[in-house]
Amino acid sequence: MITFEQLFELMKFETENKYCLEIAFSVSGSEKYGFCWMGKRPESSCKDLYWFGLTEDGKEYHSFEEFSSAPVFDGKTVFQIWNDVVLLEINGCDPTEMIETYLK
Repeated sequence: MITFEQLFELMKFETENKYCLEIAFSVSGSEKYGFCWMGKRPESSCKDLYWFGLTEDGKEYHSFEEFSSAPVFDGKTVFQIWNDVVLLEINGCDPTEMIETYLK
């Protein structure tokens, strides 16, 4: 488990207009959010786009602040549910190992 502050630091990862960051996660005790995705990707019209792989409309966000305050979890934000979030993978790898790599 990482803190929300560490997620914020992780999402600062510089995409250099070519890298993506994809985080697979689940929300403890939720069948609806048993396997979800969030991340960011480079976008030519702005620096990066942040996204959740769970919303039907596929909404993307232009800042971490906008992303983290979007009420996409049945009216709650990722910040509000963070204590129930379980990271499964970061870019297809073990989250503990990847956190250490990204936050160095």
